[in-house]
Amino acid sequence: MHKREAAKLAIAIQREGMTLIPLKLYFTPKGIAKLELGIAKGKKLHDKRETEKKRDWARDKARLMRNKG
Repeated sequence: MHKREAAKLAIAIQREGMTLIPLKLYFTPKGIAKLELGIAKGKKLHDKRETEKKRDWARDKARLMRNKG
């Protein structure tokens, strides 16, 4: 990684809600490991609530099926 690329990533992850994500890990024929990185935004509060509702419903559904069957 070049110095300019590292600085760009450092600035991006310091912003609120940004995260550095490893996308790919692979090895070159020489045996050197390479990592492909990406920048992603975190979830908003309403997205987290929706995910939590889906998770709760899946848990309740499994409990109902277990008790019924």
